[in-house]
Amino acid sequence: MDSQRTVGALLFEGFELLDVFGPLEAWGMLAMSGACRIVTTAERAGSVASAQGPKAIADHALAECPKLDVILVPGGVGTRRESNNPVLLDWLRQRSPTAEIVVTSVCTGAALLARAGLLDGRQATSNKRAFPWVVEQGPRVQWIRQARWVEDDRFVTSSGVSAGIDMTLAVIAKLTSIETAEKIAVRMEYVWHRDSSWDPFAKVHEL
Repeated sequence: MDSQRTVGALLFEGFELLDVFGPLEAWGMLAMSGACRIVTTAERAGSVASAQGPKAIADHALAECPKLDVILVPGGVGTRRESNNPVLLDWLRQRSPTAEIVVTSVCTGAALLARAGLLDGRQATSNKRAFPWVVEQGPRVQWIRQARWVEDDRFVTSSGVSAGIDMTLAVIAKLTSIETAEKIAVRMEYVWHRDSSWDPFAKVHEL
């Protein structure tokens, strides 16, 4: 990155832990070097419970969130409720066009982008276990059934849970360098799947 960017993770009740903290672990490696900073945001600032129970702290309420260069939208059981939350959907509509670099989603987070109309006419993917429900949220989206992640212009959507790490490393490689992303993966002791079409879980869920 040419200068310090702000990466913002969206939180809501029932978010999936790894959807948020897998990608933020990778972004955090850049943050430690000063290349970016990480903030979290939710409808209200403060404690937000994950789907698994542990809570995270939202630094900012949506209405007070600073400008974001990268937006991370997680999935989780809470997306079923948030897909009908006009406050959150309006925030996505307003903030996605102003994200200087990219808008990313993990798992059923793509359903929120779809409900906001941001993926209309675009290619996207999501968690394969929840794929039928996600597809219903965006009938004008070109859903890709077999993909680890899909990039379409400034929107990058990934499959379920751990796929968000692969996607994030690919985004970091594009924004910085492949060498930087490789170093981050090694520091995380993470085996990075670099092929965006690699998706054994589509077959598991008979898509």
